[in-house]
Amino acid sequence: MDFSRTDEQVAIADLAAQILAKHATPERLRTLEDDPAWTGSDPELWAALAEANLLGLNVPGSGHGDHSGSGLGLVEACELLEQAGRTVAPVPLLATVAYAVPALAHFGTPEQQAAWLPGVVAGDVVLTAALVEALGDPLHPTTVASPDGDGWVITGTKVCVPAGLVADRVLVAASTPTGEVGLFLVDPAQAGVTVSRQDTVSRVPEAMVELDGARVGADALVGPLDGDATAVVFARQHAMVGIGAFMTGVAEAALKLTADYTSTREQFGRPIATFQAVGQRAANAFIDTQAIRLTTLHAAWLLDAGRDAAKEVA
Repeated sequence: MDFSRTDEQVAIADLAAQILAKHATPERLRTLEDDPAWTGSDPELWAALAEANLLGLNVPGSGHGDHSGSGLGLVEACELLEQAGRTVAPVPLLATVAYAVPALAHFGTPEQQAAWLPGVVAGDVVLTAALVEALGDPLHPTTVASPDGDGWVITGTKVCVPAGLVADRVLVAASTPTGEVGLFLVDPAQAGVTVSRQDTVSRVPEAMVELDGARVGADALVGPLDGDATAVVFARQHAMVGIGAFMTGVAEAALKLTADYTSTREQFGRPIATFQAVGQRAANAFIDTQAIRLTTLHAAWLLDAGRDAAKEVA
């Protein structure tokens, strides 16, 4: 593949960097983190990203079931996520743009897409996916969706749900009693669903979502329900690539901080960056950061092209 960036991708990164530099300052992040009631999102920054039309990069646009989005792909979304990682932006970008939107845009019915995707673009809707359980194989979830009339009853517990405290809808991975696996669109505020705060080492709270007989209609199923867990595999692969893009930004910012510090911190009368051991460690960090970017972009490009990316995502 060609790793050079298009003018459009450069423009996305530049615009995102400008907005994030203005709103996602260390001082702002510290203020949010020090608030015990903080739920993990900065409404002002979220609104600014929506106003700049950055939340709908991978939402279908004109000619593809127009939902007011830009109709671009995961590669372009990764440009945004990388910039968000540089500032550890306190908004549910990763959850919405990488975890939920790709699956809903690819598998969702026209009614599901019309109900939720325009709201994402406008900044009015936060989406996420509950793909993790405490134990077991994520592709064979212990959360169970049992047929019930013309709908489903879902029971189980999901952990580490990103943006789970602020999400309007959650894509829940669940198995049926006959062994099929699929994604179900669940309202976290509905009866039978309990959302609890989970504090993390990143200081960004996530959520435990407990489903105890939560009933959803037949229209809650997103994508196929099959033994290959097709929809869940799709959602997990896009989520993991999104994480890779975000962590590319984190690693780049950390590398810059290290370079700045070692260039000014002196020992024995000279900057420590001139010491061989320090320089070698910094050079290795630079190479590793470039490897993160390239492997992430390769996986994103394959997914956008509809090709098998299991190895590259892993």
